[in-house]
Amino acid sequence: MKIFLRLSVITAFFLLIAGKAMSQRNEYRDSVVQLYGVVMTADSLMAIPSASIIVEGKGRGTITNPDGVFSIAVLKGDRITFSCVGFKNRSIEIPRDLADNQYSVIQLLVSDTAYLPATILKPRPTREQFERDFVNMKIADDAYEIARKNTDEAQRRILINSLPADGREAINYQLRQQANKYYYSGQLPPMNILNPAAWADFIKAWKRGDFKRKD
Repeated sequence: MKIFLRLSVITAFFLLIAGKAMSQRNEYRDSVVQLYGVVMTADSLMAIPSASIIVEGKGRGTITNPDGVFSIAVLKGDRITFSCVGFKNRSIEIPRDLADNQYSVIQLLVSDTAYLPATILKPRPTREQFERDFVNMKIADDAYEIARKNTDEAQRRILINSLPADGREAINYQLRQQANKYYYSGQLPPMNILNPAAWADFIKAWKRGDFKRKD
């Protein structure tokens, strides 16, 4: 008898939960509304293509077709925003007490005029001043001139002396220093003062001006 009563209570509990879920499901189904209509200009009643229709707070929406027509599923009580570049935004709210599951709207958007600051154009006072300013005007270098300056030998020397060594150059220098140290281990390293090749490099560097003072 006790087992039968327990089974009856459990069955009634599950039936109550199922009935509540079904009622909520039916209530949600009744709250779904098919919103459709057309978006047009307020002054000339022309269709606005590619206008955005956004459901606020839901992260979803749609756009109008080339004829300004749209269709989207929303819920009762949702707030819908219509927007398009060059027009002011408009918002509507789906009625909560809507009896039908369809809602049509003809939304008119007003043009949004943007006023730019005034620009005053003044001519040169005299022809002589115009010619002088035109001759003395500095024109930015084009790509060919920039490439020519970057490949100039003097410019390359300046860049080599001014730019710091990157990681690859630094590690190669360190490896060369270690190799020379290990190569002359246990003996005196040669003196470059008696090396003709070193003297030739020194003379070339002197002629290039590598030892000049850089201010």
